[in-house]
Amino acid sequence: MAQKEVVSEKIKAKNKALVLAAFDTLFNKRDYAAAERFWSPDYIQHSAHIAPGREGLFNLIKSLPPTLKYEPGMMVAEGEFVIVHGRFSDFGAPANWIAADIVRIQNGILVEHWDVIQDEATEEQSISKRPMFGKTFPTYK
Repeated sequence: MAQKEVVSEKIKAKNKALVLAAFDTLFNKRDYAAAERFWSPDYIQHSAHIAPGREGLFNLIKSLPPTLKYEPGMMVAEGEFVIVHGRFSDFGAPANWIAADIVRIQNGILVEHWDVIQDEATEEQSISKRPMFGKTFPTYK
């Protein structure tokens, strides 16, 4: 592998690890002080359901039940972008959310975010008969 390719692979791995740590710190650990080091104070939010900036995101998470759980799945990194396919569960909605979160990283912090979110289908709802996330279907009470 050429030197440039090795460096690129290291940056991709570093960016993926950064996003995983950031998401776990905010969504699962709910450590807002620690999460500040991952999100830029000038963070740009493109999600229609989240208020602007880092504070908009943090305030959304603060408003959700402490049972909120985030599970990361497949990840793709290219340049300054990372995409994570993940599941948000136990946050008070009738169905889990399956999300593709797209973040832009600059100088080791998250500076911009987009997402695509949909409710997780049960086996009965799934025409493909394949889970949307992981290897099993959700069961809702």
